[in-house]
Amino acid sequence: MRVAEAVGRTLAGLGIGHAFGVTGSGNFHVTNALIAGGVPFTAARHENGAACMADAYSRASGKVSVLSVHQGCGLTNAMTGIGEAAKSRTPMLVLAGDTPPTRKASNFWIDQAAAVSALGAKVERIHSAQTAVADAVRAFRLARDERRTVVLNLPTDVQEAQIDWSPDLVPPIAPRLAAGPSPESVSRLADLLEKAERPLLVGGRGAFGAKEEIRALAARAGALLATSAVGRGLFNDDPWYLDVMGGFASPVSAELIQGADVIVAFGASLNRWTSRGGSLLMNVTVVQVDDTAEAIGFHRPVDLGVIGDSALVAEAVASELGRRGVERRGYRTEDVAVRIMAGRRWRDVPYEENAEAGTIDPRTLTIALDDMLPMERVVVPDGGNFNGYPAMFFQVPDERGYSVPLAFQSIGLALPSAIGAALATPERMAVAGLGDGGFMMSLVELDTAVRLKLPMVAVVYNDNAYGAEVHHFVHEDAPMDTVEFPDTDIAAIARGFGCTGVTVRSLDDLQEVRQWLDGDRTTPLVIDAKISSFPSWVLAHSFEGE
Repeated sequence: MRVAEAVGRTLAGLGIGHAFGVTGSGNFHVTNALIAGGVPFTAARHENGAACMADAYSRASGKVSVLSVHQGCGLTNAMTGIGEAAKSRTPMLVLAGDTPPTRKASNFWIDQAAAVSALGAKVERIHSAQTAVADAVRAFRLARDERRTVVLNLPTDVQEAQIDWSPDLVPPIAPRLAAGPSPESVSRLADLLEKAERPLLVGGRGAFGAKEEIRALAARAGALLATSAVGRGLFNDDPWYLDVMGGFASPVSAELIQGADVIVAFGASLNRWTSRGGSLLMNVTVVQVDDTAEAIGFHRPVDLGVIGDSALVAEAVASELGRRGVERRGYRTEDVAVRIMAGRRWRDVPYEENAEAGTIDPRTLTIALDDMLPMERVVVPDGGNFNGYPAMFFQVPDERGYSVPLAFQSIGLALPSAIGAALATPERMAVAGLGDGGFMMSLVELDTAVRLKLPMVAVVYNDNAYGAEVHHFVHEDAPMDTVEFPDTDIAAIARGFGCTGVTVRSLDDLQEVRQWLDGDRTTPLVIDAKISSFPSWVLAHSFEGE
């Protein structure tokens, strides 16, 4: 068979979860081989949409996904989504046709390896018919075991070469064993927690498999719990959970985080978003636990770095504290419990209604929708001035119920990401929160959602502008013509694609949403929410340090 077919069949045999892409001549045979090998495939309308779908699918499922693209322009169309996945360390494999360097006169020629290396993705290549299976296996292992976004270039001339292939040629891949911490690091971390008066444990995506171990350690040390934005929901059922640490934190949660004397981050990067530009980590001892050495101290210096799997580290430190007979009350006082109960959720924070005629306050809208939509959901917020409302006013059931495609700080990724998340978690309703700017960038993927008959909801916070720029630059008394737009009937656009489109200017208009919820839900619902526009609390952090 062709090398292209052998590569597709090899990867299918290794356990790819789902493939997404736009098929052209350079990835036609490898895509069909994946499908023939039993891998589900979703055809997107644009390569960047396909990249976001694959990224979100892997985040929600934990499985390696595939993005399949044509050489040259097919790859460059997907580069923002690939950059988002690479920055998020998503285990995603990009199968890209590649023009051989002997054909530089081709319109499709670019130096693909250099282009994707600049994004932070790992680059691999199918070198020859003789090495094709080994090359494909190596790329898959890198994606799975190192949680990397890997671009596997498939030169078109090598793709056409012939190979004798059978399933027996695909080797079994040993499971990746988690790395445990060193005895010294366990002892030093135990020392810090034994002496801490107000400890806080923070979980990120790297702690998804360590929920119970971290909770047990927190209980023994008397620590409060929080998560990074991408880890939101991890400790939902714990009464000492503060929700998200960082720019999304409620005033009560931010105050309690700032009051900590020891903060231990498990699988969380402590970037400027999580630390609020460092303001939440002042005058505190900071410990970072990660199974990747390069991640420790990458965004800010830490007082102690512990290399190891989050679950194994938490379990070992809890065991050491138990051996010492340590059982602390710490930060878990009655007063703190009352404050958490009253002010952890943004929807419980009092606010003064802010809505001009013909518009709805985005907080009022989101709280109402939060009450209406089923809790078995996955929330996918986009970037922009409105961002905090879908990100924090929508509750989530657990850590798999939240997907934040904002590592690249690009807008326009939430709609296709919600499609990927919906396919990974069909038992849940995908809820995308996006602005009118991000919606207009990505609306072509409504066609994909309609074709798949996804019962998803897209809430478009429509202020007819790039709101973040409007509110950021308004004090300069500069013209706003470049970031403000005429009113657009987004509900009509959605209906044109075959969605159910609803325009909302007041709570009374949500009756149409109720009708959709009570129906068969065979079409996606797009809510064109005409919101009042004012600077959100998140805006202060959006441009910080840029």
